[in-house]
Amino acid sequence: MGSMSMGPRVRVGADLVAVRSVAESIECFGDRYLRRIYTEHEIASCDGLPAVASAGLAARFAAKEAALKVLRPSGHRPDWLSIEVVRHTEGWCSISLHGYAAALAAEAGLMSWR
Repeated sequence: MGSMSMGPRVRVGADLVAVRSVAESIECFGDRYLRRIYTEHEIASCDGLPAVASAGLAARFAAKEAALKVLRPSGHRPDWLSIEVVRHTEGWCSISLHGYAAALAAEAGLMSWR
């Protein structure tokens, strides 16, 4: 039997987050919550009325959770800030990994994120 190419690795992660839960965390913990979970870019991308900002931040939290499911860390989890949802000027978003999250992705052979 010949050698078969494995091709690119594909993993899918999904998550749902209640907007109200994020809004309550912001109300209760304020800036301390925001700076622990979200990058400056993510916070700036979700500027506006509290309901709109909470919805955008909840979507980003869900994306971070979904990325963690794809990364499948055993033991230590990557820091929330090492998984960033980047909003592009054209309106679409992508995932950018840093530090330990990026190392886990490289180790698993995960090269691109959608």
